[in-house]
Amino acid sequence: MFIRSTNLVIILCLLAVRALSQPVPLRVRVQDKQTQPVIGATLRLTDPADTTRQLYEITDTLGLATFQGTIKKNYWLTATSVGFKPVRKLVQPGPTVQTIKLETDNITLQGVSVTAAKPLVKQEDDKTIVDPEPIAATSTSAYEIMEKTPGVFLDPDGNVYLSSTTPATIYINGREQKMSASDIASILKSLPPNSISRIEILRTPSARYDASGSGGVVNIVLKKGVNIGLTGSANVGFNQGRFGNQFAGVTINSTKNRRTAYLNLNVTNRNSYEQIQTNRHFAPDSILRQDAYTTYPGQNYYVGYGLGFELSRRWDINVDGRFSWNQANSEATNENMISAFNNAASRATSAEQLVSDNLNTVDNRSRILSFNQGFTTRFKLDTVGSELTTDVSYNFIGTRGLQDFSTQYMQPQRQTTIGDGSFTNQRHLIAAQADLKYKPIPTLTLETGAKTTVQRFTSDAAYFNLVGQNRLPSQARTNQYNYYENINAVYVQASKPFGSFLLKGGVRLENTNMDGQQYVPADTSFRIRRTDLFPYVFLSRKLVEIAGYELRTYLVYRRSITRPAYEYLNPFAQYVDQYLYQSGNPGLRPQFTENFEANISVEDRPLFAIGRNYTRDIFTSVVYQDPANRSIAYRTYDNLGSNRETYFRLMGVLPPVGRYFFILGTQYNHNDYTGVYEGKPLNFQRGSWSIFTFHSFKIDKRSTATLNAFFRTKGQLQFYELGNFGALNLSVNRKFMRDKLMVTLTANDLLFTNYYQFTLQQGSVSADGLRRNDTRRFGMTVRYNFGLKKRDERTNMFNVDTPTQ
Repeated sequence: MFIRSTNLVIILCLLAVRALSQPVPLRVRVQDKQTQPVIGATLRLTDPADTTRQLYEITDTLGLATFQGTIKKNYWLTATSVGFKPVRKLVQPGPTVQTIKLETDNITLQGVSVTAAKPLVKQEDDKTIVDPEPIAATSTSAYEIMEKTPGVFLDPDGNVYLSSTTPATIYINGREQKMSASDIASILKSLPPNSISRIEILRTPSARYDASGSGGVVNIVLKKGVNIGLTGSANVGFNQGRFGNQFAGVTINSTKNRRTAYLNLNVTNRNSYEQIQTNRHFAPDSILRQDAYTTYPGQNYYVGYGLGFELSRRWDINVDGRFSWNQANSEATNENMISAFNNAASRATSAEQLVSDNLNTVDNRSRILSFNQGFTTRFKLDTVGSELTTDVSYNFIGTRGLQDFSTQYMQPQRQTTIGDGSFTNQRHLIAAQADLKYKPIPTLTLETGAKTTVQRFTSDAAYFNLVGQNRLPSQARTNQYNYYENINAVYVQASKPFGSFLLKGGVRLENTNMDGQQYVPADTSFRIRRTDLFPYVFLSRKLVEIAGYELRTYLVYRRSITRPAYEYLNPFAQYVDQYLYQSGNPGLRPQFTENFEANISVEDRPLFAIGRNYTRDIFTSVVYQDPANRSIAYRTYDNLGSNRETYFRLMGVLPPVGRYFFILGTQYNHNDYTGVYEGKPLNFQRGSWSIFTFHSFKIDKRSTATLNAFFRTKGQLQFYELGNFGALNLSVNRKFMRDKLMVTLTANDLLFTNYYQFTLQQGSVSADGLRRNDTRRFGMTVRYNFGLKKRDERTNMFNVDTPTQ
């Protein structure tokens, strides 16, 4: 009875507030100087108190448009149309029709094409939006687009970093990809570059997003059928480093009678290499030198598809999916040499004697099937932005592989050891969520929602050693386990302007359930049950307007969690080579991060940010030496204590003026670790700089040259201290055949500087080395745009292609 009464009171209050607000429609008529209606003009209504709140309408055949959700206050109204100069004026809703006269733009009418200047990077509330189109023309995959996006950094393992040294969480179409970094990197490498609509970067995501993104969230939004009629593109290309990549694909979009459809097909043949050289001092008078060289030949076949139906003006549904078949092979050789010094106190001048020399070879042949199917609905509750959305998705990734391995002993000479194995694993992920956004009055937005994810992972690996003529099981490599994870979440948040301020606040509750069961070689089961609360606060304010440019500041606070994956928890000792093995830590605790950030943007372009992350129970990959045999090390994960990370980011943008446009930015991160390592106090500090830039120069009407580069000094990868490294990428594209055909020439990592030297000095472990990949590549891409569009649209009366959104 109490709950029913409470609900009744809430409903009555909301109805009262809505009645008092008395929404008044705003009717607008757009005409030219001859009082003729302007058909298809775009109208944008902006709240002066909160410029992030905007409404859009399109004029009909009479040049009329109506905004239904306004109230009695002044708004900025902007009207634009092809062939006319834009008009901006202050208006107030009322019973009369507002009439706007557009003046002919003579300069625009002299040409037959109009180019809409879209910013490469812009700020929208608490997220940064990247337009990938300028980068897609110079890339062969979505992975390369991420590498070239200003302010985004990728390590050789595929982890993505934003502000923090903690990797970001990757979403595709708003859905978290609960996979390892290497699996996500494989998916991004299979996505064609022109399949991406936009990239959303959320360094401090709101309560609407999962709390697991301590390092932020990168949401890759794929294109859908948004063009009028039937359109598409076909592309083919290659790039060559030490090894070569070849690719081809086709994209088809269709929109007709409130139905949209798209289809992406792509095939890639690729190869690359990685070289890791390591020197590890495991005793005062001994050193282990390892030189590992691996090639990665493979083929990938990708299909992406989607269907959208607008059932009514208020209700639409979408079905989309992705299918990927990947033949991922690797061929590795690792030379291991142990040397002893005659004089341990002076190794630089003492003689070095070779004690041991052997060669490991490992050949993997893997087949990976990835499948994702999603179903979304959206129901508009009113015309001011209230809506109910649902999203249900299923994701599957399965791997089958074979491995052959051997060790040849040259000094001292021994019989070669030979073995083989097979492995299979499957990951099933089901996610369902519902989100409600309700605007009882246009100045107040309430959001709430619930989400549940269920993940099941199974792994089975069987390895054998060949001893004489007998094939015997290898206990060091064989294992079998299952992993189950269920995370349930609910959230609520609200946003409202107060004068020149905009306040958004919310809280998210997440319930975590993890079960791990290992059957072979021994039972190492564990179970985790916990419930956590994650608050979020966002405050923005207009600072000042200088020379017509608005400066706005943002303050953000967020609490997040990083949960250990199963491979971090499984204590099974997995064999890597005779000098290294790795195992998980079932006692590993999740780490919690509190983030504070302040930033400033200019006309929706990010300018400056400063922030601090406080992380407790921080866990990371650590290397310990085996106390029984110091030539052997084992890699595991451990909670080391706490970390204070301070960062700032500065970005300068030259808007498109004439033919030239550029972005230049820098970021500084300083980490201060305090904890325990190998039972001893740990105090580790390191500061690193990152510089990034993007330049575009329009050579003529059909040719454009671009340059993007980054440079990192004193980088950090967990406790590895990295040397200086960076990359310089160049490209030139030229359009032919009435701009339908584009040819792009690229040079990636032109100076071959995208590799780094590293050192590890923690506890009893002392190591240094070098890591290099096949990053310097030269290539060419050819893309042809085709399709038919409706010819009866007044907005295309000058044969102007509407920019794809």
